[in-house]
Amino acid sequence: MEEATPPPQPTKPPLLQPKPKTLDDLLERCMGALCPSQLAQAVIVSLAWVFDAQQTFINVFADAAPAWTCADPSDPVCAHAPNPCALPPSSWSYSFPSHASTASDWSLACGRGPAFLPGLPASSFFAGCLIGGLALATLADSSLGRKRTLSLFCLLMSIFSAATAAAPNVWVYSLARFIVGFFRATIGTSALVLSTELVGKKWRGEVGILGFVCFTIGFSSLPALAYYNRYSSWRLLYLYTSLPALVYSLCVHFFVHESPRWLLVRGRKEEALDALKSITSSPLTSSFSSVCGNGDNDIDVYSALKALCAKRWALRRLTGVMMAAFGIGMVYYGMPLGVGDLGFNLYASVTFNALAELPSALITLFLIGRLNRRTSLLACTASCAVLSVACAVEGGGGSGAAKMGEEVGAFFCACTAFNVLLIYSLELFPTCVRNSAVAMVRQALVLGGVFAPALVATGRRSGRGWVSFGVFGAVVGFCGLFVACLPETRGGGICDTLEEEEYRDGVVMREFHREEG
Repeated sequence: MEEATPPPQPTKPPLLQPKPKTLDDLLERCMGALCPSQLAQAVIVSLAWVFDAQQTFINVFADAAPAWTCADPSDPVCAHAPNPCALPPSSWSYSFPSHASTASDWSLACGRGPAFLPGLPASSFFAGCLIGGLALATLADSSLGRKRTLSLFCLLMSIFSAATAAAPNVWVYSLARFIVGFFRATIGTSALVLSTELVGKKWRGEVGILGFVCFTIGFSSLPALAYYNRYSSWRLLYLYTSLPALVYSLCVHFFVHESPRWLLVRGRKEEALDALKSITSSPLTSSFSSVCGNGDNDIDVYSALKALCAKRWALRRLTGVMMAAFGIGMVYYGMPLGVGDLGFNLYASVTFNALAELPSALITLFLIGRLNRRTSLLACTASCAVLSVACAVEGGGGSGAAKMGEEVGAFFCACTAFNVLLIYSLELFPTCVRNSAVAMVRQALVLGGVFAPALVATGRRSGRGWVSFGVFGAVVGFCGLFVACLPETRGGGICDTLEEEEYRDGVVMREFHREEG
């Protein structure tokens, strides 16, 4: 007799993942796990920081006040002179060929022009960065997108950097540096935003720091290139740095994908889907179309900035973070220009500063998930202020090793503040205006850089270049206090619209209760 077979048991339905309700939920599901293709894309994009750093600090060597020696070492007047400008021409000579630096090639160090003239090319570069950032800030959020902005302006930067080598005088040279700065203005911002939008929020901080590591590599490469080129013309230094950047811009055009977030916000769903399939291995859900929305394809170039200014909470955040950025930028861009005034070898001094970026980037890389953004910035700016003022107090005397240690410590604090500030800025603003907001923060950073070269050049002409360090400390200490008015963002997700940011943070309710009260 056959045994009766038990009736089939009802099978439990498979557990279904909850349907994503927002764009951020969908993208986190697709890009949350860091796959090799995402990492490769992020690395390629982050390499833009190498060329950004080289163009930012190339004036440190190309325009350096050249070393000089006395024709008669026993001459007490020559031996104790802070600079050779007041000495008879026959009593001294440069240690390197005159064409090694613009300062000696065009007699800027002791010329009859204004005291700030040797610093004019560097100031022109940062002025170009400032104006370029204001003029081009929102292109990556609106018409061009992250990828095309990065590729196009990196290409233009490299072309005009190569053309700088043909400058016949300081005025044409300064104009060329202005144009290079104009096109360089959006490169770092686009690279930072694009690389962090190619990964999920779990890896956002680490990928952002990857760009800072590449910036350190670019900065560190300059002393080596300049030392190799020390007996050759300063013009070759521009060619050494511009030609690789030109090749890189073409690589970005052909091998990098556009940000899926930006494509979705712009309503280009098919392109976003293709980009997600190319850079991720996660299956896409059937709810893709229902979550994306239609986007707005007719955004005005300056609509992002208008939207930021229209919201009081957004304007408050932008003002606070830009004030902090101004102080940090003055120290960050100014100290490498003035470090030669501390009595150390220029190549060694700049190398120490460049190497200070590496531990700063690594510390931020490994601790960014645990660091409170606001507290970290306050601590870094305060420490930077104290150490910068200490350099000025040491003045022309004191221990050379102590001054160098204080300067490197101050620059380390400025580097760390710089890194945390940019990650913080990414988290303070939603996708629709993020690139524009971060671009404005970077313009505040370079605005500090506009004043720094003239300040350093004026102090150097007077023989008291160390005074600039006291100004650096006072400015960064004051501006750093504005961070206290910003909200903490550690551990939070990133929003895609201003309205979503308002509701998530409860801004609307707080404004309502404030008006009612």
